[in-house]
Amino acid sequence: MTQLTLTLIRGLPGSGKTTLAEKMLSESMQKLVHLEADMYFVDKNGQYLFQPHLIKEAHEWCLTQSRAHLLAGENVVVANTFVRHWEMQAYRDLAVMLNAKLVIKVCRGKYKNIHQVPGSTIKRMQKQWQP
Repeated sequence: MTQLTLTLIRGLPGSGKTTLAEKMLSESMQKLVHLEADMYFVDKNGQYLFQPHLIKEAHEWCLTQSRAHLLAGENVVVANTFVRHWEMQAYRDLAVMLNAKLVIKVCRGKYKNIHQVPGSTIKRMQKQWQP
């Protein structure tokens, strides 16, 4: 059996994380599942309704979904900001626990910020960024 891969895509809002994940999906020869914490905020009609008080639950959902898909034998790509290293730790632990190869990609592009994250928030995230 081939080793599973867990890919983390990190970057600031508008850096191309979703674009890269979608490109990976379209080019993959294997089953690949794309997850983002932002997916938690999409309702059944496809509307994005961000609720800041649920951000912790959104990240827990993303991690739980990642684990479930890896256990089902599917490669996973997670596109979240992952501004600070500790934010990736649960995924690092998951990769070790499930003997999955961990790949970390960083996006630095300049794309449209599809979730309308305020400029002040992006500046704060830039200051907190850990390379």
